Amino acid sequence: MINIFIENDLGERQALEVPTDMGFNLMEILKAYEYDIQATCGGMALCATCHIEVLGGGEKLPECNDQELDTLDTLPNADGNSRLSCQLRPSDEMDGLVFRLKALQEA
Repeated sequence: MINIFIENDLGERQALEVPTDMGFNLMEILKAYEYDIQATCGGMALCATCHIEVLGGGEKLPECNDQELDTLDTLPNADGNSRLSCQLRPSDEMDGLVFRLKALQEA
């Protein structure tokens, strides 16, 4: 298990305990914690409704694949810290990372 943090618009952080051995992606974890993520494409990196911002430690994450980059390129507020949570599998390297949900801000 690792801990990650989700920061809201007020800068408050909620710690989430995340399993690394169950094969879930970060989008599925966030949905399990009842965050309002639409995930309309089902985790195929097509809709960007699971867009997150990595607030620290992004260098610990695997590089974006081409599909994720293409989808992020369609977003007006995506930047170098943007990722799709459906494309991230929790790992020990993610322990302590801080994320902010961006998809809700775009709706």
